[in-house]
Amino acid sequence: MTPLELFPHQQAAWDVQREYVSRNSDFFRALWNGKTPPRDLRDLAGLPLSDKSQLRISQERHPPFGNYLGAAREKVNRLHRTSGTTGQAMNLGLSARDCEITEIVGGRCQTAAGLGPGHTVVHCLNYRMWMGGVTDHMTLERTGATVVPFGVGGTKLLIQTIREIGANAISCTPSYPAVLERVLREHFPGLRPTDLGLKLGLFGGEPGLDDPTLRQRIRETWAMEPRNANYGVSDVFCNFAAQCAHDTRLHFLAGDVLYPELIDAGTEAAIPVAAGQKGELVLTHLARDCQPLVRFRTGDIIAVDETEPCECGRASMRFRVVGRGDDMVVVRGLNLFPTMVAAVINEFKELSGDYRIVLDRPPPYDFLPVHVELARGQAAGSGQAAGGGIGSFVEQAIKSKLGATARVTVLPEASLPVTEGKTIRVARTYK
Repeated sequence: MTPLELFPHQQAAWDVQREYVSRNSDFFRALWNGKTPPRDLRDLAGLPLSDKSQLRISQERHPPFGNYLGAAREKVNRLHRTSGTTGQAMNLGLSARDCEITEIVGGRCQTAAGLGPGHTVVHCLNYRMWMGGVTDHMTLERTGATVVPFGVGGTKLLIQTIREIGANAISCTPSYPAVLERVLREHFPGLRPTDLGLKLGLFGGEPGLDDPTLRQRIRETWAMEPRNANYGVSDVFCNFAAQCAHDTRLHFLAGDVLYPELIDAGTEAAIPVAAGQKGELVLTHLARDCQPLVRFRTGDIIAVDETEPCECGRASMRFRVVGRGDDMVVVRGLNLFPTMVAAVINEFKELSGDYRIVLDRPPPYDFLPVHVELARGQAAGSGQAAGGGIGSFVEQAIKSKLGATARVTVLPEASLPVTEGKTIRVARTYK
């Protein structure tokens, strides 16, 4: 449905949801301070914004779910916990209806990315309370595929399992294939990534796949098609956007149950959701029992590229995630995100593509401190890497493409820690 066709449904859903939240959420009644939520969904900008810090305080004072729990405690059918990568881990409660809606929306995303009957997919995200585990598993099942609940850890066993069962798809983070490659080299000599037979990679949980160089590396190394299949915000929905076979940008696929806005992250001023606009994504549940959110600041800065229908037939907005507001590093007035740095680093075949932005003191910053590592077989004293020369080339490229001064530290091959979960790219080592 086009946005115009969809809006009457959204409005009808909001008519119900606004009454539900007003009646059942102590948190939002206090936040709104006597203000009545607007009847017209398009007037939401008149309400105050909510954010993660407020939810944290709410859960501290009203454990375990906070006073934004809109349903009776006994209606909570499933409990998840966020990864805590941006602060205190949060408890997430879902009713049976919340679970079903979450699975349907996530299933749309995985389907858009190409998964369906005939696929056997190994799901390699953390099953220990994180939504990326069991809930994403259920979204994969919605596509009709055969789903293998592998989880994280035991990469050697994963390789053996993929070969034994003939899996042809994998669901994981974009950084995980590099872990698989390292384990193959160390424990399965002579076995190449292409020998595993994986044809479809369904990626999510961390940024990186917007970089065409990384996509091409995955294709060349694995003979596997990489798809950005799993973009979500745990407090809202585990997965509500994915690419299709025709476009690497994300389709917003939850318009019937989730209303998006854009704001200027600094001034909080509303920005039209239109092609060519960029801002922080703000989301409102149109159907949620347990922890309904209204005008929730996600912290993700997105760029809306298209609002016209795609070749695949989907008519929702298509967007890119520029970065997270809390991962942004300001260097002499320039706003830099890890994805921007990654795009430069991935141009150098002498490097593995792994990196960290290491901040050992609080801002302001005159330069960007970046740690990179050499690719397999690249010795520090050979070729362009000789005498640390590759670091100078990377510094020049960052200056040329991003406008920022960088100080690049070149590390030997396999120096940076690898993880089967989310990779933290900005390391703040100061207190």
